[in-house]
Amino acid sequence: MPSSANRILTSAAKTFLLHLHATFEQRRQELLGARVERAKALARGEKPDFLASTLQVRTSKWSVAPAPADLNDRRVEITGPVDAKMVINALNSGAKVFMADFEDSNSPTWHNTIDGQQNLLEANGRTLSFTSPEGKHYALKENLATLVVRPRGWHLSEKNFEVEGTPMSGSLFDFGLYLFHNHAGLKARGSGPYFYLPKIESHLEARLWNDVFVESQRYLGIPRGTIRATVLVETILAAFEMEEILYELREHAAGLNAGRWDYLFSIIKKCHSWPSFSLPDRAQLVMTVPFMRAYTELLVKTCHSRGAHAMGGMAAFIPSRKDPAVNEQALRKVREDKERESQDGFDGTWVAHPDLVPVAMEIFDKKLGTEPHQKQRLREEVRVTADALLNFEVPNGTVSEAGIRNNINVCLQYLSAWLRGSGAVAIFNLMEDAATAEISRSQLWLWKTQKVITKEGTTCSPSWLAALIVEEATKLVDLPRLAEGKSLLEQLVLSESFEEFLTLPAYRMLAESA
Repeated sequence: MPSSANRILTSAAKTFLLHLHATFEQRRQELLGARVERAKALARGEKPDFLASTLQVRTSKWSVAPAPADLNDRRVEITGPVDAKMVINALNSGAKVFMADFEDSNSPTWHNTIDGQQNLLEANGRTLSFTSPEGKHYALKENLATLVVRPRGWHLSEKNFEVEGTPMSGSLFDFGLYLFHNHAGLKARGSGPYFYLPKIESHLEARLWNDVFVESQRYLGIPRGTIRATVLVETILAAFEMEEILYELREHAAGLNAGRWDYLFSIIKKCHSWPSFSLPDRAQLVMTVPFMRAYTELLVKTCHSRGAHAMGGMAAFIPSRKDPAVNEQALRKVREDKERESQDGFDGTWVAHPDLVPVAMEIFDKKLGTEPHQKQRLREEVRVTADALLNFEVPNGTVSEAGIRNNINVCLQYLSAWLRGSGAVAIFNLMEDAATAEISRSQLWLWKTQKVITKEGTTCSPSWLAALIVEEATKLVDLPRLAEGKSLLEQLVLSESFEEFLTLPAYRMLAESA
């Protein structure tokens, strides 16, 4: 039992969680069932499209609520897990916002989950500190980033908190504990409870979140509209319902964010059975390929037409202390990416490491000047069709053995770390989270299933892929829990069926070893 459990799981907090479960669990299950039915329709060849039933939402005039003062300038946001050292360094980083993550960059051990809540409570109270095993002390500075929390997605559960034998929604557990313990202190500081909402697939799922917000505010005596939420558009289905998602959340909406790897993972998951569907090496799936460009331009236009922030994607590079050449090349790519976002109209962007904050800040400072955002750029010239979002052709795209091996190696390193309790992992000078493992393993499964021929002329058969997994594992032989990570990767990649989320079987393994 984590040492902070008694301070976090108080009787009143548990009563609030039980109320959320009783009020919303049935609807959550119904929406998860709707996901399954939608996936079946896509597998039969049905193509997503903009909804005819919500045309009036897209054509009528409305806007989201104005942003609160401390969430109005979001030009650089830093993201990371909820361990004490990361929380302190991120809040001190000079970024405008810190997204504290209970989802993709957090391995949801009970210790991580509960201690993470305690860390955020102490951070909001300005009492959080940390001393490393080497004796280095970390403490909060005077000027801190605005804190935004990402709970787990609707599909995930919390096995350590059951209601009549049923694990509670991880989304409601993470959200409920943070809101319960922090809303009063945040109000006293002139801030509020702000959230990032992941893995949403429809406006009905956004409606559920909005109803959760309304009921939670009523229960806790918080003025309606205090909670604010930014939605990560990281599924292909959500891309067709951006306006509707903002509309459902409009009194609580703070913007939309473009999540690159999870978006691509979603495309594979939903569209892999379509005739002629293919995707090249992960390194070739850059934000400037046509269908990704269509997605981001539509996001900016949608947000600005409704008065919402449009947030750009992640720069995951970790600057090297030893290799200036690596830094020079990587930072050039980071600058190019952030300059493209700022020119396209994004109001801010994400970085994964404090050293990248000044790099991104310089670019957005140059574009925004003293303005907090550029919502006035309505991008009315943008016209994005369903075909543009669904044309997944990548000019001159290829699949290579090097790309396959990289995906395998990254997955092995990440899964073994995740099973050890680390959800944000430094791999090849990049800070990787579950989204990287998801796109990597889904590509491996896709290429195996399609028997893709690499540019070197090798057929990506199950036996060849299995042999490569063994070869890459031998390079990492000293990695703790490698055998379990390898077994999980083989299960994910070599199975005939596609596992919806790797975190589902991984969580079962985590639970079995606890």
